[in-house]
Amino acid sequence: METFAIQPRDVTCHTLLYAAHDAFRRDLDRLAAAAAAGKGGAAHVRAGWENLKDQLRGHHDLEDRVLWPRVERAVAGRRAERAVLEEMRAEHARIGPLIGRVDAVLRDGGDLPAAVRELRGAVEAHLRHEEMTALPLAESVLGPGEWREVADEAAGRCEAGTPLFVPWVVDGIAPIERSRFLTALPAPVRERNRVAWEPRYRKRRLWST
Repeated sequence: METFAIQPRDVTCHTLLYAAHDAFRRDLDRLAAAAAAGKGGAAHVRAGWENLKDQLRGHHDLEDRVLWPRVERAVAGRRAERAVLEEMRAEHARIGPLIGRVDAVLRDGGDLPAAVRELRGAVEAHLRHEEMTALPLAESVLGPGEWREVADEAAGRCEAGTPLFVPWVVDGIAPIERSRFLTALPAPVRERNRVAWEPRYRKRRLWST
């Protein structure tokens, strides 16, 4: 598959996208560790899983409804580039049933480590594919105005509907990475996170036993 040169256009938007990918990997590792230890039924593990599902669905919805349509318009008539976006949507669709399988095992019993391993592998393969092809493609064809629209939509969702996003991203990450991520956000968002979002998130103790 062809790859595309990265030409960053909006640091905040890119920071949100890539930071979410890292957080998905972190939480899937946590889920795998809990499953291996036989703790998949613990309340805080279940709460962490529910949040991870919400974050995955919101991320995929943002891409499918906001980001990829803008890229599609920019690459109209270019078959190879449009195929990349079709692959992204197909991979999103394949991940859904794997999430459902983990839910079913948590609810009804079964081989949780195997279900988590399959989901984790599919998500990791998708994230690598997206980072190598789809996001560099978007970065090469979208202008600053379009990136601002995507960033504004992402920020709006964060502030209005999913205030757990920012504290979820920085949960457990290295201080330097935490500072880099928070510094890239608008000052009002950083302040809301400090005053309300992160204290609320910590009280939930997601994944903690």
